[in-house]
Amino acid sequence: MPSVEDTYLFHCSDRSEEADERLIALAEVRDLTTTREVFGALTSLPEVEHVLANCLDSIRRARAESPPMRRLQANQVFLYVWPVVDLPIREMVSVARSLAPMTAGLGLEQVLLHFTASEAGSQSERAIAFSYQPGTGATASLLDSPIEPLAAVSSYSQRVMSARRRGAAYPYELIPLVAGPEGTFIEHDLDEKGRLVEVDRGPGQNGAGIIAGLVSTPTKTYPEGITRVVLFGDPTRALGAVAEPECARILAAIDLADQLSVPLEWYALSSGAKISRDSGTENMDWVAAVLRRLITFTQDGGEVNVVVAGINVGAQPYWNAEATMLMHTRGILVMTPDSAMVLTGKQALDYSGGVSAEDNFGLGGFDRIMGPNGQAQYWAPNLAGACELLMAHYGYTYVPKGERFPRRATSTDPRDRDVSHSPHSTPGSDLVSVGDIFSMEANPERKKPFDIRAVMRAVSDQDHQPLERWEQMADAETAVVMDARLGGYPISLLGVESAPIPRHGFLPADGPDQWTAGTLFPLSSKKAARAINAASGNRPLVVLANLSGFDGSPESLRKGQLEYGAEIGRAVVNFDGPIVFCVVSRYHGGAFVVFSARLNDDMEVIAVEGSKASVIGGAPAAAVVFARDVESRTNADSRVAELEQKVEGASPEERVRLQQEFAELRAAVRSEKLREVAAEFDGIHSVERAQQVGSVHSIIPANRLRPVLIEAVERGMDRHKRRRLPTRIPLPRRRSSED
Repeated sequence: MPSVEDTYLFHCSDRSEEADERLIALAEVRDLTTTREVFGALTSLPEVEHVLANCLDSIRRARAESPPMRRLQANQVFLYVWPVVDLPIREMVSVARSLAPMTAGLGLEQVLLHFTASEAGSQSERAIAFSYQPGTGATASLLDSPIEPLAAVSSYSQRVMSARRRGAAYPYELIPLVAGPEGTFIEHDLDEKGRLVEVDRGPGQNGAGIIAGLVSTPTKTYPEGITRVVLFGDPTRALGAVAEPECARILAAIDLADQLSVPLEWYALSSGAKISRDSGTENMDWVAAVLRRLITFTQDGGEVNVVVAGINVGAQPYWNAEATMLMHTRGILVMTPDSAMVLTGKQALDYSGGVSAEDNFGLGGFDRIMGPNGQAQYWAPNLAGACELLMAHYGYTYVPKGERFPRRATSTDPRDRDVSHSPHSTPGSDLVSVGDIFSMEANPERKKPFDIRAVMRAVSDQDHQPLERWEQMADAETAVVMDARLGGYPISLLGVESAPIPRHGFLPADGPDQWTAGTLFPLSSKKAARAINAASGNRPLVVLANLSGFDGSPESLRKGQLEYGAEIGRAVVNFDGPIVFCVVSRYHGGAFVVFSARLNDDMEVIAVEGSKASVIGGAPAAAVVFARDVESRTNADSRVAELEQKVEGASPEERVRLQQEFAELRAAVRSEKLREVAAEFDGIHSVERAQQVGSVHSIIPANRLRPVLIEAVERGMDRHKRRRLPTRIPLPRRRSSED
């Protein structure tokens, strides 16, 4: 076929299988000049990159002349390097991996770089295979130079290519990623009674658009394996459309997960309810049946984790929402750059006259829609990254049947480590260490801005990477939620941002111009409530609090501040497990109420020395509640009284000057008296008084913060382990007097 100069492009087909067609490009590399950075690391092989670009351009032109559904897949590029390669093989593989993204979107199975390697005085024929595949991203591996002809494409491979043609990954290709190198996957299908049972058949022989199975992945903490029921949407069968066969398998999978008390893991890909000439509203009834079962399963404490593995339309996004987005749900939803959730596809929306975007990703992709609105909890670069993220999530949340909490992991971080020495840095703050936040010299009033994430990272185990949920959720930045480990124990860690955060986009006139420190706004309240509910019945909750209260602006009240603030209170009351609430700075107002120890008997309240705890802060109390006292003290001040007498006895010409001087003096004195009254109020309503009346259980020095939190978590867990627990943890409910 026509190709760029010095490259050869062939359109090949199998004599015995007409459907097996592909494009194969060949070229030679005659120069191996290298490009290195200042420190000597190999950055590129310019001639290899140039020749590869020419081959890819030839393939791109050939595919562009074919209709979309005829654009060939499983294409190959063969490059032969003439010079003997004396470079380290690891550098060659690294360069090949950097070139792999160039191959995206061309239906390439692989690029094979043949060369003669010179190693230890001998030469051998080697090859590096690299490409960019849906679900796994850039891959590169070192092989012996192949000597066998290309294998014919099997029916299974044709399905793989069909999925790739649609920009999706074939489910059976994901199984090694889902199970892990040492894991197992056992495919299940329906028996005559409608239950999922093991089946012994080759991959790709599924009869419905849903593939189900049981997967187990061993880890250091769970050597017997983290077991879960897994579902895959099959894009090669009506684009994953769902009808009775698919819905029946989903219902059976939920029942199996319920029976085994394990999570349901769902790689969701679907074009919605099936539309055909021989089925109609019954498909919608089956969709509703799945919806009902998801609701009952999650309300009973079941966990569904969804990875959006492509375009989800109609029914599937609603299932995703019922499984992961509501206040009571525990599961997570992960999206990739190739995924979107839409109620109506772009083409149908345009045809019906609705408002759409430039594509489905603009309608329901992560970056513009699902990340900022908080409905997608995590982002992953590809499906391989999503699988890794899910395993990290299970490391913090997986509870084997018969056990009460996720297992403790080995940690080399000393439990008595002093967090004061941990670094701290945030714009607008002169606090250089976490200890400065608690210092009576550097921060006596506990009002200086600080980065709550620095405190959260300092408290948690340093040898375990935390997972931050809802990191991209817009207008919820003042609440920070992490899954972390404390003394090896998995915990849900909740903090409140303690530095002002700029707002972006349109700013309503009746709302704040920035997200103020220590304040919960409507969506940050919603985020906090969801985090508390997600941890309930699973793992301990640790709250690091710098809370001045809820925002009371008209904008916040209009956007549901009362509702979402109340949801925090309900979540705390219903929380099933130990809660450790630690005041690290200030603790005032309505936030005090929704995190009060009176709400839950399993809450332990700790305060760091020097922190403030009261109904209202001293400054607003002096300005609003004790305004008359401030005015009285101001008027009684000798400086004010003397100058006032001078004004009254002055001549008309002198009075104007003295009145201006009097106004300035009175304002200065009033500010002084405000601080005085505020200091008196804070002195009376100290954290020590809060301890005396039972609002705070203990006051600790800052250098004991980490060990005391670990001890509090251990006490709470021991209390729960001594209780007789059901095998399935039910949805938390309000305690009665009998409890």
